Amino acid sequence: MSAPPGKDPGVTVESKAQLVAHLEAGCKPPERWRIGTEHEKFGYDLKTLRPLPYEGRPGIRLMLEGLQRYGWKPHYEGDNVIALTLDKQSVTLEPGGQFELSGAPLETIHQTCTEVNRHLKQVKEVAAEIDAGFMGLGFQPKWSRADSPVMPKGRYKIMMAYMPKKGGHGLDMMFRTCTVQVNLDYASEADMVKKFRVALALQPVATALFANSPFAEGKATGYLSYRSFAWTDTDPDRCGMLPFVFEPGMSFERYVDYALDVPMYFVFRDGRYVDTSGQSFRDFLAGHLPALPGQRPTINDWQDHLTTLFPEVRMKQFLEMRGADGGPWGRLCALPAFWVGLLYSKSALDAAWDLVKDLGNDERAALRTDVPRLGLATRYRGGTLNDLAGQAIAIALAGLRDRARLNSSGDDESGFLAELVEIQRAGRSPAEDLLERFNGPWRGSVEPVFKELAY
Repeated sequence: MSAPPGKDPGVTVESKAQLVAHLEAGCKPPERWRIGTEHEKFGYDLKTLRPLPYEGRPGIRLMLEGLQRYGWKPHYEGDNVIALTLDKQSVTLEPGGQFELSGAPLETIHQTCTEVNRHLKQVKEVAAEIDAGFMGLGFQPKWSRADSPVMPKGRYKIMMAYMPKKGGHGLDMMFRTCTVQVNLDYASEADMVKKFRVALALQPVATALFANSPFAEGKATGYLSYRSFAWTDTDPDRCGMLPFVFEPGMSFERYVDYALDVPMYFVFRDGRYVDTSGQSFRDFLAGHLPALPGQRPTINDWQDHLTTLFPEVRMKQFLEMRGADGGPWGRLCALPAFWVGLLYSKSALDAAWDLVKDLGNDERAALRTDVPRLGLATRYRGGTLNDLAGQAIAIALAGLRDRARLNSSGDDESGFLAELVEIQRAGRSPAEDLLERFNGPWRGSVEPVFKELAY
C-alpha cells in the first residue's frame, strides 16, 4: 500500500498534460535504473495463531513501536502510529494488519536481498519479544474475513464500504492476501511500452511460479493461488490485464486516460480522508468533484489515485509487477531477480518480447483466468505454461549474467533464480507441495503452515 501522506499537498493540477508529464518524469537513463522490492507478511499470535490486532499484546502497535529501536521514524494518523520510514524505506500496514516493507530504490539484487534480510531479522527479533510470529503465504490460511482485525487508517473505512459494491472478493483482497512485488524503471515512453507489454504478458508465469496460497478458512480451496483468484473478483474497473496496453498508440497519455476513468476512492485533506468513492477524477480535474466542489486536484491527489488502481502491472513513475503470492524468506529475492533479468538487459527484453508478442488478448485473458487454479500445469499452446516458464527463466538468467552486477564474492545475480529453476524443473507450483503435506503428514490441518513458512 502507499506510504503515509505528506503535509505538502503538492502542485495544483490544471490540465491532463500535467498528469502525463508526471508519468513521463519517471524516465531515467539505464545507469539510474533502480530496484524497489516490496513484500507483505501475515502476523499472528504464537499461542492462538489468530491474526494480530492493532492494540494489545501481541499486537501491531507493539511491533511498530519495537522496530523504532533500529532507527525507524514513526508516522501517525491521529494518535495511532500507522507507518515507519528509514532511509527511503517504509513499513506500512495493509487493512488486516499485513506488515509490508517497501524497500529503498537499490542498484542490485544483492543489495535488495540484504535489505530484505535485515528487515526480516528485525521483525523476528521484535516479534519474539511479544509472542508473535510472521509468515510468508499468499492468503490467510485459517481465519475468516470476520476474524480479521481492521487497522486504524481512514482510507480503509472508505474502501471497505465501496469494495462489496464491485466484486465478491474485494474484502478478501484487502484483509486476507499478501504479495511480493518489484518496482522497476523505464528509459523512455517506448521503453515503458515494451516493458509494460512483456510484464503483463508474462505475469501469469510469475503467478504460477510463486503460487503459494491453496488454503482458506482451514480448507483446500481448489486453487493454487487463491490470492490471485480473489483479484479476479475484486473490481473490474481497476483490476486485470489491460488489453489497451497492447494496442497501437499505447503511451503515457493512454495510461492517464485509463486512470482518469477509474472511479476514485478518496482525497486526503486537512489530515483526514474525504470519501469520494465512485466519483470521477475527470470531474475533479474540472473543479466539479461533488465531494469537494470548486476544488482542483494536487499532484499528490493524482499520486494517491494511482495507488488505488490494481492491474496486474501498475504504472506510477515506474512499473510495478503485482502477480506473485507472498512466500518464504528464500523466495522473496527471486521475484525481483526474475523481473530484473527480463527487463533490465536490452537483449533479454528483446528475447522476452519475441516470446510473447504474438499472444492475443483472449490468450492472455485465458492464462489469467486459469493460472490461479492450475498454476504451471495450465494448458498453453499444445503444452503447459511450465514450458513458457522455462523459456522465461532462461532469458532472465541470461539477462542477469549480462548485467554482471557482482557481489564481494564475485557472484552475479543469477543465483537468486535457483529456486525458480528448481520449481520449473519439477513442473509444480509451490502450492502443490503445501497441498501434498496438507493431505499427508499434516492430516488435513493448515496449522503446521504457521510454523513451516514462518520467518
